[in-house]
Amino acid sequence: MAKTERHVLDWMQQHLRNPILDKLLVLVSRIGDNGEVWFVTMCVLLLQKQTRLTGWVIFVTMSLELLVCNVWLKPKLGRRRPFKDHPQIQLLVKEPTDCSFPSGHTASAFAASTSLWLCGNGLYQPALIIAVLTALSRLYLYVHWPSDVLGGIGLGVIIGITGQYLGHLSGIWFVLQFLT
Repeated sequence: MAKTERHVLDWMQQHLRNPILDKLLVLVSRIGDNGEVWFVTMCVLLLQKQTRLTGWVIFVTMSLELLVCNVWLKPKLGRRRPFKDHPQIQLLVKEPTDCSFPSGHTASAFAASTSLWLCGNGLYQPALIIAVLTALSRLYLYVHWPSDVLGGIGLGVIIGITGQYLGHLSGIWFVLQFLT
């Protein structure tokens, strides 16, 4: 499996690398750093009464994603990143210091887009585009194995569904409804 994954990453480096994709995919990856794009989305949604529930769902979803992926799975599994085994690869981004599986960028992007979709919010369409580009960027930038990204997609969708359910169930959004 690792050999096949290495071939995928090496093929991308050999056949897709170019200055335009270098800039675009570094930018896409950076907007997902620490979940800032989803935090801003959540804040904008929370500020408007008609989208406050969706904002709360995004908060619940992103909290779950952080706990499951970054706090629990990455340290527990401890998978090495691909560039660690391939030092001649020149990274276009700052070297990540945490473990590889699952891709947190990918998981958070798919979790957010899934929650937005399930809440019936039209922002799910641009969020899904960002999610797909984020997943590709993590491979292109040689910071994740393909199985890390696939795991991030699967976990993201599951966490998005769970976050949407818990967000609606939690009832805290009722309090948020009356703050304006």
